[in-house]
Amino acid sequence: MKGVFQPPAARRVRTNRSPLRRGTGRWTLGFLVLAAVLVLAGTAGIMFGPVQVSLEQIRVALEEGFLGQVHSPASTIIFDLRLPRVLMGMLVGAALGVSGAAYQGLFRNPLADPYLMGVASGAAFGATVGLVLTGTLANSALQWVSQNPSGLVNLFAFAGAGAAVALALLLAGGAARTQDLILAGVVVGAILTGLTTYLMLQSQDRVLAVFSYTLGNLSFAGWAGVRALGLYLVLTLPPLWLMARVLNAMQLGEPVARSLGLPLGALKLAIIAAATLVTAAAVAQAGVIGFVGLIAPHAVRRLFGGDYRVLIPASALFGASLLVTADLLARMLISPSELPVGVVTTLLGGPFFLYLLWRKRAGG
Repeated sequence: MKGVFQPPAARRVRTNRSPLRRGTGRWTLGFLVLAAVLVLAGTAGIMFGPVQVSLEQIRVALEEGFLGQVHSPASTIIFDLRLPRVLMGMLVGAALGVSGAAYQGLFRNPLADPYLMGVASGAAFGATVGLVLTGTLANSALQWVSQNPSGLVNLFAFAGAGAAVALALLLAGGAARTQDLILAGVVVGAILTGLTTYLMLQSQDRVLAVFSYTLGNLSFAGWAGVRALGLYLVLTLPPLWLMARVLNAMQLGEPVARSLGLPLGALKLAIIAAATLVTAAAVAQAGVIGFVGLIAPHAVRRLFGGDYRVLIPASALFGASLLVTADLLARMLISPSELPVGVVTTLLGGPFFLYLLWRKRAGG
């Protein structure tokens, strides 16, 4: 009403509304657009490659595959190679997008990403230890990792990621001390990176496998890995979405959140545990793929606003589309060879990160 005083905070909330933040109908439209983009990206990821296939061939391959009657070479390429690779890209992208949104909300820092607390360094160190213990050659070791999700290397990568976060929590004195937790994660990551480099120098025949792992790779994705990562997402995404109201409250500041009666220490630990679990599972399957967890929450926040009840599922959809598209570019840019998908996401995400730094510095 004109002439009635409004607090600055209320005016700021009103002026910062995004185009899709004003009603459930627009949220629905936004989710439909994200779902359509994901379907288009997935279809393109299956169609294009060294051997191009048609939509009719995809339909036939899906029909034969789900009936267990894959016969033709085209159906084998589609159902046994490209479809699990595209699905793995969707799952990994969704996992990184959601965990990135959770960490940005937890730390109230727009530059936070899923690897902030040493998950990437811990996974790389664990994978390196596993590769050293297998005693196998580099290329076959990398393939063995991806096709055997319960194998030694995969388990070591998962355990390394979880151990790195646990060590960061221990050094920081718990989840309540947010700033100390960030610093502890940086220190733990630096130490584990140094240990990984030492192991690589001691086992030079495995350098290629470790290097490919640290750059991210979806080349050897299989149905076993898709099922394993899908299970982790089913176990972790619902709890993170249910804690969206907690993340919303934390954006008002920790004193305000405590005044609402929220047990912040326990809730922070639960958010870190769920986000770490899904990130570690993604990294164990596909290696270290950067910037997806940074870009996805920011992109959808521009459309949907900062409500984490909407931001978390939207980040999953956009992260999935982003990684599938990046993987398609990785296959097509230097065809018939291909780039590690982490190289493409870095080339896309690096300028975006610099833009965020500039915008933050300019007070945007």
